[in-house]
Amino acid sequence: MRSLLIVGADHLGIIPEKLSSLGFDEVLHINGRKAKMVKMSIPENTSYILVLTDYVNHNLSTMIKQRAKKQAIPIFYAKRSWCSIFKALKNIL
Repeated sequence: MRSLLIVGADHLGIIPEKLSSLGFDEVLHINGRKAKMVKMSIPENTSYILVLTDYVNHNLSTMIKQRAKKQAIPIFYAKRSWCSIFKALKNIL
């Protein structure tokens, strides 16, 4: 089972549907705007993390990076556009 945690952006639109069509079984989303989200942990079943850089709290981005490294979860960075997301994830598809 491949799951993807998306950090950033308030609304994803059809991005989760497109990711599902590429083979991701579960797509989780954290909007990443509020400062208290820094305390949140990464769900255990997460295979990959995608940080949408143009819509994320910078402290949260740093904490997610540290936790992903500790749990050996690959992390990718992209803008919110589908083209940027696809380009960032193309090596694992």
